[in-house]
Amino acid sequence: MVDQVERAGQPEERHDAIEVLSHEDRRFPPPAAFAEQANVNDPAVYERAKADPEAFWAEQAENLTWFKKWDQVLDWDNAPFAKWFVGGKLNIAHNCLDRHVEAGKGNKVAFYWEGEPGDTRTITYSELLKEVCKVSNALKELDVVKGDRVVIYMPMIPELAVTLLACARIGAPHTVVFGGFSADAVRDRINDAQAEIVITADGGYRRGAPSALKPHVDEAIEGAPSIEKVLVVKRTGQDVPMTEGRDFWWDDVVGRQPEQHEPEEMDSEDLLYLLYTSGTTGKPKGIAHTTGGYMVGATYTHRAVFDIKDDDVYWCAADIGWVTGHTYICYAPLANCTTSVMYEGTPFYPEPDRWWDIIERYKVSILYCAPTAIRAHMKEGHQHATGHDLSALRLLGSVGEPINPEAWMWYHRYIGGERCPVVDTWWQTETGSIMISPLPGVTTTKPGSATFALPGIDADIVDDDGKSVPNGRAGYLVIRQPWPSMLRTLYGDPERYEETYWGKFENMYFAGDGAMRDEEGYFWLLGRVDDVMNVSGHRLSTTEIESALVSHDLVAEAAVVGQPDPLTGEAIFAFVILKNRAHPEDQAEFGKVLRDHVAKKISPIAKPKRVMFTPDLPKTRSGKIMRRLLRNIASGQTIGDTTTLADSGVVDLIQEASLSQSDDE
Repeated sequence: MVDQVERAGQPEERHDAIEVLSHEDRRFPPPAAFAEQANVNDPAVYERAKADPEAFWAEQAENLTWFKKWDQVLDWDNAPFAKWFVGGKLNIAHNCLDRHVEAGKGNKVAFYWEGEPGDTRTITYSELLKEVCKVSNALKELDVVKGDRVVIYMPMIPELAVTLLACARIGAPHTVVFGGFSADAVRDRINDAQAEIVITADGGYRRGAPSALKPHVDEAIEGAPSIEKVLVVKRTGQDVPMTEGRDFWWDDVVGRQPEQHEPEEMDSEDLLYLLYTSGTTGKPKGIAHTTGGYMVGATYTHRAVFDIKDDDVYWCAADIGWVTGHTYICYAPLANCTTSVMYEGTPFYPEPDRWWDIIERYKVSILYCAPTAIRAHMKEGHQHATGHDLSALRLLGSVGEPINPEAWMWYHRYIGGERCPVVDTWWQTETGSIMISPLPGVTTTKPGSATFALPGIDADIVDDDGKSVPNGRAGYLVIRQPWPSMLRTLYGDPERYEETYWGKFENMYFAGDGAMRDEEGYFWLLGRVDDVMNVSGHRLSTTEIESALVSHDLVAEAAVVGQPDPLTGEAIFAFVILKNRAHPEDQAEFGKVLRDHVAKKISPIAKPKRVMFTPDLPKTRSGKIMRRLLRNIASGQTIGDTTTLADSGVVDLIQEASLSQSDDE
């Protein structure tokens, strides 16, 4: 609780949509040698794109191979339903593979793949093209035709990327279901997409053990009558049931196919894929991405933000089951003829240095990962990274949620050796590609800030009335103008699309994130506006308070939620994970230390009422913290569904800790 003494002297309330109390003075300009060779190193690109965004995006589109050039760059007459590169014809698999092989780059490595048990494969562009052609022919044999939806439920193995490309090659929109999701989630997506085929595997490896997938598919399709065929990759070798006439082994069907296949000519606005954003409750939201505009946004941002060069070894340490993997593991890197690393397993198996060992062995030059992973490595200690040669790294990126400044600094210092620019990126499943990020050859960065909207992106921060807020204030993050990789609709539900993304503010895209633009115009992402707490009339962002907690030397990660309070409306409840080297003798006393630390770093207003120490936090398999569950724990409510968690046992651990730890008040 914030007492009367602590409130005294506070500035008069401004009734901001969200209040921001912290400040960051550290700045990191691009290293001169990096800026000199950067793909984008002229700041004038921002003004050029702003002056004529359609001409800017048309220029980027020239980097793809079109069977027929577009007649019109943008049709926005039926807003918010956009059409980009109207009349243009292309094929994405052709852009990712054929044109590189035809240009003499067939022997270049497309993927260095490593399985969690340590098995490896090296796949060239020529080999990848042959495999994609064989799978394209196999899909045809299984009666999949242009326009049919294909559900993919696989581990992080090369066949997953091959399947995406084969679907794109024949014009069959795919929807990937993350391999950690339940049978119910698979069923929901099958039924919404009305798919007729599922492509899966017997299982995958996670934390050293085989994890079955095919049985989940069998359970899912009991309630999915549209499914007629199931194609199964052998990965783990575990016994799985196979239904004759419905289930087919990948090797049997794909193995007999020819290595040539002519790609379908696709319209720029043909559906490329669906990706569902909801969990197992409620009607799934099928985000629809089309072909031409998505690829223009994806390839440009990959080339500009990551400064991709021909000799780079690039590693996006996400999963293809998420949009990050669609755009920045599969489509954009291959379209830009990049050599990538693809890893099946978890970061800490069999040892905490698994990632750093991979970077050393493959000489990875660009690493793109989530702040959650960075903080998990912080918890284990920097000695695991500094024990490996990471000198090949030249650029670091973060994605998925706001990165707190101290995690940014740890990443910069121990992984990047204080020589690598850090690109903190903001974007969403709906946006298709990065919206806000530094350009590493141009932008002076600040730890924790995504900096500026990319060229061609018109981002703004507005108040409750949809009016731009001045620098130094916070509000709702919106995009004012259409962009090529934007979602086109929600599959089968255009009314929900309009209401969800365009209904809050007239003619502006809003998907639920809060942000602040500081006095120099830098964007600071504040997380979901649903996670804003109202404490004594102050609307506070969870992100800021979590960042303040993690700035303490002994804190690895923190999650903050609001707890009902009769006096202040909501009180701040902090769940804290300590670093492995932290062993406070008196947890209650150390909780008070952390509360005072937050008050000093931000303001007494932001001081948590309660600090609870926990060994872990409830997270989805993508690393997102499930604050809904933490709010339920803090308020003593029923926990609810935990099926999408990476480890549902974490909730029990937190509840036990809650009973054993007393209030710090």
